[in-house]
Formats: sequence, C-alpha cells, structure tokens
Amino acid sequence: MTTAAMSGESITSPSRGHTMSVRKRTLELAILGRLEAGPVHGYELGKHLAVMLGPFRSLSYGSLYPALKALTLRGLIHAQAPERPATGARKRTVYALTHAGRDYLHEWLRTEDTEAWNETDFDVRFALFGSTDADTRLRILENRRTHTAEALVKLRHQLDETGTDLDDYTRELVKHGLDNVERELNWLEHLIESESHRRI
Repeated sequence: MTTAAMSGESITSPSRGHTMSVRKRTLELAILGRLEAGPVHGYELGKHLAVMLGPFRSLSYGSLYPALKALTLRGLIHAQAPERPATGARKRTVYALTHAGRDYLHEWLRTEDTEAWNETDFDVRFALFGSTDADTRLRILENRRTHTAEALVKLRHQLDETGTDLDDYTRELVKHGLDNVERELNWLEHLIESESHRRI
C-alpha cells in the first residue's frame, strides 16, 4: 500500500482542484463507475459496491450516503424523485450520473497514478476496465505486474533471510503470501497477453 493510503493523506482530483482522502476517492470512483451503468437506489448501490470493493474493505451506509450527498452537491450525480414504493415499503431515492459526472469519471479513468495499480484503487479500476481505453488498461496492468513482481522478490528475500528463525506457523504464513503473489503474477501475465492480442 502506498504511503498516502496508509496515512490517509489527501490527494487532488484530476483537473478539479478538489482534495479528498484516498479512501473517499476510491469510494467516489466506485459510485460513479456503477452509476454509469444506469440509475440505481442507494440500497442496491451499496450491495454492488460491497462486491466491487472486495471482502476486506468494509462499506457502511454511514459512509455511502455522505459520499452520495457530496457527489450531489458537486453536481456529479443527482437524486431523482423517490420510487413509488409498494404498500408498506420505504421510499427509496434513485441516484443517476450527470453529464459532468460522466466526464469526471472518464477523466479519472485516464489517469495512471500509483494508486491505479497499487492496493488502493486497483480492484475498483479493474472492475471499471470496461469503461477504460485499451492503452490505459494495458499500462495499468503492466505497472501492476511490475509492482507484484517486486513484492514477490521482496517476500522471497525475507524468507531466505529469516526462514531459519521463523516458527512453523509464521513460515507457513509467509509461504501462503508467496503463493498468493505468484498466483496474481500469473493472472496478470495472462491478462496482459490477452490485452496485447486485442490490440493486434
């Protein structure tokens, strides 16, 4: 994870001069990316984002609705009139992307900062590859491969340096980490080969 992500440091959005924490930026990117597929109410949006953000990033409606409000105030999304509920059901506000929000999203998707291939944003960026141009997709994957290969070398070096000093459980944990990194590296190689063939 990058230093900015670990510290909660603020970053500036592309061409907007708007600063936000990395965590908030990732959530906003995920929201805009989902809404590009069409309007949806907050509850369904939350369920989709939980899948997009992965099982190890908690998403609470206490963070989702403030993010929706902030995006609305900035004119990137708008809240439509609540759906007419079935008898006894709660009214649910439907959110939709604005033209400005679509432009802003696509501007983000053209960026290639380190968060795009580090742990901070990669899952979300990958989930939005369908809306990302081919050159940017390939560069993000290649940078992710480099980042992952460096992590693999570091893990192997750490195991060589400390392997004899580790108890059985810690050694197994390190080996498990190595297996996961090797699997991801193989996966990235496959994706890069597929992306390269599409460009021919």
